Amino acid sequence: MTELVLDLFRVNNLTVTWGDRLVAHLGLTSARWQILGAIVAADRPQPVAWLARDLGANRQNVQRIVNDLARDGFVRFEPNPHHRRAQLVVMTDKGQQAFDAAIRLYNPGINALAERLPIEDIKAAVRVVKVLRGYFEEGENAEEQV
Repeated sequence: MTELVLDLFRVNNLTVTWGDRLVAHLGLTSARWQILGAIVAADRPQPVAWLARDLGANRQNVQRIVNDLARDGFVRFEPNPHHRRAQLVVMTDKGQQAFDAAIRLYNPGINALAERLPIEDIKAAVRVVKVLRGYFEEGENAEEQV
């Protein structure tokens, strides 16, 4: 299990580096791209706290990145009719174009990778990752797990 966790850390770092290189010329990083993806995936505009929850990320980190995205014109803030201080994050045309361009760059690479693995292995990996995700999302204290 420890070997798996250590490899997941390594793969995460390599994936972030790959993503950063892939979308850098679009004015994005992996973190920015991930947040734009969460905005696209939501069925309606969300406040930062909800985006952070959906990503399993720290709200303050997501807020910082969203502020940077807003400064650079990829997203904008709109009033939230349900909460005065928690503005809604909305994708701009520039943000949608950057996200779409990132996906066009991503698809060939991910499809090539998928061709290297049997579908059964991909499905097994997804099942294992979902179990790990569920375990950690249950709020277990990481120190108690060691």
